[in-house]
Amino acid sequence: MRIGVVSDTHMFGRAARLPDTLVEGLQGVDMILHAGDWMDEGVVELFALIAPVDGVAGNNDGLEIVRRFGRRKVLKIAGYRIGIVHGDGGRSTSETAYRAFLDGDGKGTVDVVLFGHSHIPYMESRNGVLLFNPGSPTDKRRQPRYSYGILTLGPQPVGEHYYYDRK
Repeated sequence: MRIGVVSDTHMFGRAARLPDTLVEGLQGVDMILHAGDWMDEGVVELFALIAPVDGVAGNNDGLEIVRRFGRRKVLKIAGYRIGIVHGDGGRSTSETAYRAFLDGDGKGTVDVVLFGHSHIPYMESRNGVLLFNPGSPTDKRRQPRYSYGILTLGPQPVGEHYYYDRK
């Protein structure tokens, strides 16, 4: 199973449509997971034209998106438990995201944590948990390139970043 992973689209303030490179890169995915900061419910519909969509709200999302998606969730997909959280609220985005899915004994309750907030592409395996931030496909901030990710769920969960220069 292939899952498109995006975060921090910050639309419609920045663009009225998804970047062509992103739309092309997401063709054929089984679903799209968004780790927050959609900014407008219309963005959900843009992604839904490509594949089924789920995700969470980020710190810049309004009440409609928070009500629709929540701020944190765990999905069971292809035998894996995938945690999604925006990652805001702490000193280190990756640490905040990781800790959002620890149980009382300090052990991970998920196989994968998808997060955003920093706009910085990130991937790490920590104590058997894949931490994956796709960066941003529309608001690269201080990053050299725009980015998104693909999570492949096979014998192991594998994340891959995709980068591009122009929207």
